[in-house]
Amino acid sequence: MINIKSLEKKIKYKFTNKKILFLSLTHRSYNFKHNERLEFLGDSILNFIITKKIYYKFNNYKEGLMTRIRSKLVNKINLFKIANKLKLNKYIILGYGETKNNKLYKKSILANTLEAIIGGIYLDSKNIKIIEKIIKILFFKKNFFKKKYNYKDYKTMLQEYLQKKKLPLPKYYLGKIFGKEHEQIFTIYCKINILNKFTIGKGKSKKYAEQISAKKALINLGII
Repeated sequence: MINIKSLEKKIKYKFTNKKILFLSLTHRSYNFKHNERLEFLGDSILNFIITKKIYYKFNNYKEGLMTRIRSKLVNKINLFKIANKLKLNKYIILGYGETKNNKLYKKSILANTLEAIIGGIYLDSKNIKIIEKIIKILFFKKNFFKKKYNYKDYKTMLQEYLQKKKLPLPKYYLGKIFGKEHEQIFTIYCKINILNKFTIGKGKSKKYAEQISAKKALINLGII
């Protein structure tokens, strides 16, 4: 039997309609009525609220930097960490096959369930302010907005250098993708005319892999 009260205490929200909470915890392996639609809703709400917070708090930051800060918060790895901290594995309703295959602790299931819970809270409360407060507690550490984020945008640096030299802009090509869904590693090749070879970047997102390949190109050019 799931201890709903303990979960509600952890997420700082008490559901009026418990059916919505149970639905947000139900994996598709258990029932034809499952949490994927709530996951879709929660994902959209999470991205909107975090984008809004970053936009107003970091009002001098450019789009690229704000995007990287957001991706640091909403990527599946961070979602898994938060879900794991909440011990969502104790509450997820899985089918026998999933449980038997020991996928209860699979990162994607925990991350997706957290998004479904966020979607469920919105449906139950109909109050975006409540969601904002919960997301702030779960996703933002106390000193988050006091930090200075100085992520270097290597793609922009490379582009600006080539433009200054009146040279063709770099081209990026997607190579092999390794790993399972939500745990994939992307390979990106960067090609610029003044180098005789591609530079290769690998990462957990295409954008990050592009940054790595651009950085390597800048190193090869002696810019950094």
